[in-house]
Amino acid sequence: MSSKIREKRGDFCTPEWFAHDQQRHMDPHRGRLMIAGCVSSGDLAEKVVQTYQDLLSRNGSREKVHSMLRIDSQFSDTETHVRLENHVNGSDVFLFQSLYDPGSGMAVNEKYMRFLIATRTFKESGARHITGVLPYLAYARQDKPTKFKREPTTARLMADMALEAGIDRLITWDPHCGQIRGYYGKVQFNGLESLSLFLDIFKDFQDREDVIVVAPDEGASKFVTHFGRAMNLKCAIASKFRPKPEVAEISEVIGDFSGKKTAVILDDMISTGGTIEALVRYLVDQLKICEIYLGASHNLCTERFRMILTKLHENSCLRKVYVTNSIPQTPAFTGLPFVETRCLSDTLCRVINRIHYSRSVSEVFYKP
Repeated sequence: MSSKIREKRGDFCTPEWFAHDQQRHMDPHRGRLMIAGCVSSGDLAEKVVQTYQDLLSRNGSREKVHSMLRIDSQFSDTETHVRLENHVNGSDVFLFQSLYDPGSGMAVNEKYMRFLIATRTFKESGARHITGVLPYLAYARQDKPTKFKREPTTARLMADMALEAGIDRLITWDPHCGQIRGYYGKVQFNGLESLSLFLDIFKDFQDREDVIVVAPDEGASKFVTHFGRAMNLKCAIASKFRPKPEVAEISEVIGDFSGKKTAVILDDMISTGGTIEALVRYLVDQLKICEIYLGASHNLCTERFRMILTKLHENSCLRKVYVTNSIPQTPAFTGLPFVETRCLSDTLCRVINRIHYSRSVSEVFYKP
């Protein structure tokens, strides 16, 4: 190749220069990888960048991860302001935002607006692809109106706004309901499953005849069934009802508890902890369970749940609680010695890597 082709064309690109430049940078067809994040994505986005860099180094690559974190700010009148310090034209952007951060002082609505404005900023700045990374998908519980009540399908509204802002893919961790993917129309939706994580956490319980896995409600029953089959453990399902909001009562637990001394409770999301409290007491008082372990994909870090956990650990048989940092955990929870927070950075890194190089995301996870 002549020296003229090697020279950078400052104001005009020839096909020969472009081909050489593509080969030199070895950019995949989706463009240069860019990991970005709003202020509230903070710790998790930084951990993903660091983990991705470590994985590159461990696999013999000298490439550097391009990142742009804390891109949003606020004007004096509280309007959100987003500014990108570097060009992103043609980039493959993965935009992180923690929609719920109990320690930040910002409401979910404000965080969602910041995410939308950041998305539009990348869109208007020429990003080739924009993948939203929302580990906790707020409003997913409002996927349908309550029966006999006049309520909107708010989850659909939030999806419409995200699509209008410019996302062309969404990554989220263990969404509350599977049908939420239908609200995102033609863009790809990766609702990452937590089965692989909990199989790893509770691997020592595999094939134990004294262990049973319990679903706290009907919604968790299918997940618990997959978990039980993979671990060769018996399963049970709790039947509950709510006499009033945020109050749960367990009427019965359906399953064979003969010879069972240890129970593993798995749930996707825990808010106030009323269901967990009722279920633990039922398992101990009625079914004579001696040890209980709890795993949850999302912990909303409410003070009521912290008090319930502490009480159940001190006065009942709750031995260990496993949660993730899909929601930034508060010091009140990270300070509890029996609560362990699993970081999602490695999983998210591998998912981003598979998407960036147009490979199957499902290969990262366990297949039942």
